[in-house]
Amino acid sequence: MADPQSPVKDANYDLLSILEASLKMAWKVDAYIKDADAAGDTELADWFRKIQENNLKAGTQGKRMLIERLQKESG
Repeated sequence: MADPQSPVKDANYDLLSILEASLKMAWKVDAYIKDADAAGDTELADWFRKIQENNLKAGTQGKRMLIERLQKESG
């Protein structure tokens, strides 16, 4: 099922949506890392850490892009 159309759909909205999803996943995966560590599953914990690192990198890049775009729009 497709998401309903947003009345504010534009490139910045899309960027903000992915930024939020990336940072939320980085935060959520922290619990999975702890679970894998507690179970002694270092392979899974390491894989989760790589996912977390990628999401944090995407979040940092997204924040920078959003700031630049909003600054251009405002002046």
